[in-house]
Amino acid sequence: MKKVLKYLKPYTLALIFAIILTFGQSMCNLYLPNLMSDIVNNGIVGQSMSEVIKYGKEMLIVTIGYMLCAICATFIASKVSSGFARDLRKVIYRKVQKFSLNEFNKIPTSSLITRTTNDVKQVQQLTLMSMRMMIIAPLMCIGGIIMAVSKNLQLSILFIVVIPLLLFAIIMLAKKIVPLFSRMQKATDRINQVVREKLTGVRVIRAFGTEEYERERYDKENSNIYDISLQAAYKMSILMPIVMFVINASSVAIIWFGARLIGESVLEIGDMMAFMQYATQVLFSILAVTMLFVMIPRAIVSVKRINEILELEPTIKDPEKNIKKDDIAKPGEIEFQNVTFRYEGSEVPVLSDLNFKIEKGKTLAILGGTGSGKSTLLNLIMRFYDVTDGAIKVGGVDIRNMNKETLRDMIGYVPQKAVLFSGTIASNIKYGKQDATEKDIIEAAKISQSYDFITANEEGFESFVAQGGTNFSGGQKQRISIARAIVKKPDIYLFDDSFSALDYETDKKLREALKTSTNGATVVIVAQRVSTVLNADKILFIEEGKIVAQGTHKELYENCKQYKDVVLSQISEEEAMSSGK
Repeated sequence: MKKVLKYLKPYTLALIFAIILTFGQSMCNLYLPNLMSDIVNNGIVGQSMSEVIKYGKEMLIVTIGYMLCAICATFIASKVSSGFARDLRKVIYRKVQKFSLNEFNKIPTSSLITRTTNDVKQVQQLTLMSMRMMIIAPLMCIGGIIMAVSKNLQLSILFIVVIPLLLFAIIMLAKKIVPLFSRMQKATDRINQVVREKLTGVRVIRAFGTEEYERERYDKENSNIYDISLQAAYKMSILMPIVMFVINASSVAIIWFGARLIGESVLEIGDMMAFMQYATQVLFSILAVTMLFVMIPRAIVSVKRINEILELEPTIKDPEKNIKKDDIAKPGEIEFQNVTFRYEGSEVPVLSDLNFKIEKGKTLAILGGTGSGKSTLLNLIMRFYDVTDGAIKVGGVDIRNMNKETLRDMIGYVPQKAVLFSGTIASNIKYGKQDATEKDIIEAAKISQSYDFITANEEGFESFVAQGGTNFSGGQKQRISIARAIVKKPDIYLFDDSFSALDYETDKKLREALKTSTNGATVVIVAQRVSTVLNADKILFIEEGKIVAQGTHKELYENCKQYKDVVLSQISEEEAMSSGK
């Protein structure tokens, strides 16, 4: 809770001004009935014009004062609440940016989206209502009671009956409504997840003809949140009739008993009218505070959910003393020393006791079956996860002793699933290097074999890219992703099965162009296709997270049966014998 509230500190001065203005608004509001009472008691008829003008001026000044205080207080409250929400969204986004993949496993993406939008909105609304209602309602309630008592003590006994009755009704309803808000937030998470899955997986859904199943799945979650919202609305709708009944019944009681007191010359008509207004102000103040307290539980749920993000410390942290890239002698050299890794909560390691070294400027290929841990190995190099045991060194330095930014600045990464962002082809390629020139972009496109299909389009590099690159084929997306890594000109290239969507001819041309352009840089290739790895300086063959064998193609072909079987399943023996290093 404290972590969320600390972002209100910059607005302390504005809050003080809002309190002062709200206090002025309350005083004006309390003074008006008293002024009206004096006018009625004294009577306008028979008064001189100067007296009438005097009363008129006084009422006008109080009304203008009330209006100005209300406008300014509302403006400040809106500005503070909006600024507070903006700061919260900013800090949540920046905190999420620091999360490792472990944290994303704990809080799913759908929930992070809901917390950044819906939950922050709930906190914003509570802040706005608190700055207005939390200040003005107690002032109006206490001030109204004091002013009402000053008008007539006998009629004030009415508050002893009415206020507890109203509070009892409101508390009973609140007990029913509050649990529904917690359920509503969880239901919002679920429907957000369903919608997100439906939109991102629309092609698969249509390919398998499961639109009806997805529609039913969505309808179920939608009906769930509808039912919860309806229950809350039904219960909330009871509140206003009860309050209005109590207020109107109070007005009738005031008139009934007030008429008797007027008849006995104990009370004047103006005082009775003022008393009615004060009673209404008191009861509406109680309603306002109660409505606020009904909002508080829902906002508290949201604050807790936001707080979970802010309190969740990333498992991967930068060291206190950073080793800069200039201090690393061989930034492209990679070494694994007795590396073992297991996912959080898993008893079986994904990778076990890995030991290998690749020199700067050399090419390392990693081959193995599905689920053998090849992609995980690359994730460890980029420090998306930290090793469980052992150490990974880049340029002779343990990667845990350098900032993530320094490490990743040396790496050009092409993921297994090509990811493109909405914008243009040029903006996607420049994502690897923001200050890349047009010449750099064209060169990267030519090396990645994407130049021809880009220039075939009339708009060329300014061609529109839809979200996720859905308006491009799998091979085109892969080549643009490769161009994005090439334009960065890093010390280490990591290709995570990045040639799988390419035909053999394009694959061959791309590898030949890469060999020239990446001269001096270390290249790590994860592949399923044997032809992609034949000419690598070193090949790791991995099974079940362990290195079965390592060496050149010819060494593994002669000494590793598993590797030989994989090779012969894809190419002929004659080709296998004549290829590779």
